[in-house]
Amino acid sequence: MHFPFLSPKDLKAIEALRESYGGGAEISRNIKALGLYEGRKKTAGNKGWGEMLEQAESAAKRLPKVEDFIAKEGIRPTREGICTTQVSGFQGARVTVEALKRLGDKGDALLPAEMISVVPMTEEYVYSGNLLATLAVTENILGASKFCSTNLIGTPLPEERFQRLEKATGEKFERVDLGNGMSQIKLKNQGTAFGNFGGIEIGNNNHLAYLDGITRAALETGASFFLNPSWSTIVAACCYAREIPALSFKISMLLSTQNAVQLRMLMNIVKEYLRDDGTTPIYEINIGNAATAETFIQCVRELRESGLPRISLAAHLRINPDLGRSDFDWTESAHRVFEAGCDLTIKYESDGESRPYDTMEAYFLSDAERKDKAGLIGDVLFHKCLRCDRDAKAIMRKGHEARFARISTRG
Repeated sequence: MHFPFLSPKDLKAIEALRESYGGGAEISRNIKALGLYEGRKKTAGNKGWGEMLEQAESAAKRLPKVEDFIAKEGIRPTREGICTTQVSGFQGARVTVEALKRLGDKGDALLPAEMISVVPMTEEYVYSGNLLATLAVTENILGASKFCSTNLIGTPLPEERFQRLEKATGEKFERVDLGNGMSQIKLKNQGTAFGNFGGIEIGNNNHLAYLDGITRAALETGASFFLNPSWSTIVAACCYAREIPALSFKISMLLSTQNAVQLRMLMNIVKEYLRDDGTTPIYEINIGNAATAETFIQCVRELRESGLPRISLAAHLRINPDLGRSDFDWTESAHRVFEAGCDLTIKYESDGESRPYDTMEAYFLSDAERKDKAGLIGDVLFHKCLRCDRDAKAIMRKGHEARFARISTRG
């Protein structure tokens, strides 16, 4: 590589931030300890979320098992190409449990292996027990193999958070005084209340604010998997998490990984920051909506041949009507990927129908609005899970293995 991604000053600030939380080994130890259900359930109960966890436990008992579907259909996985199921929109505990109760009542849908939330990490969401309860439901009760949380760079925070960050790293962060002791990173380009469409505007040293936010959430709740919005945060996160094996990242399609050239750029970042044991903090890359099936297959093959550790590649099969084309449907392309013997994570931002709150707008509601609209957002999530279930079963009927949440299996 001709030029290093990070300067000595960058490296010093990243290391200082990690050490301010006790160092990589201590952070990892605490994340793993906080991921246990017994502790999460007790803490969530103390914060008023106990009844919601009981509702989730009850609904989970009514969910079907994939083994019964396989036996009924006489399915045998004989073809290469594994389908991993993924649904976005698990917008906090209330929304998740609303959808789960309906799924339990329906009783025939298999739940996705991977679940994604795009809730801004406000003080309310992180410290009220909402995120903790969401993780207890999705990871512990339902057995999601991955639950992805999102740190949006423009989320308003107490001023003391920024003061601590400046003291730890020696860097300065331009911010706006919102009053009442709250501040916000100053967004200079397409600034929105929560950070330019998912936090892409990572100017100056703001990648450190991203790292600080995910670390605080991880050490409060045991969250361990985070959406990564920009080139600089990917570099910073790979460097930061080299010493924190409990942390991993999903690279958003908003980064515009639309072709093999951009994939190779990411592969160089991954290679530069491999952990000593040969693993990488990057768990998954979402190939963008512009990619054809043939481009996706090329990306799979180049990644296989790279010598890098395994990284999942995902594609949107359906998207929110306001995220792009309202008729977007990548299902046929997904089948071509599987026919080529390639693994694919099928992702659902939408079920393909136009529903109230099946929009990107629903990702940027305030905590109070999300609570008020939990039923409507939960309805959208319910239908996304149904669409994912139907599409995955069609893929299984063609002889491919499909992976679901642990609650949907007997294994």
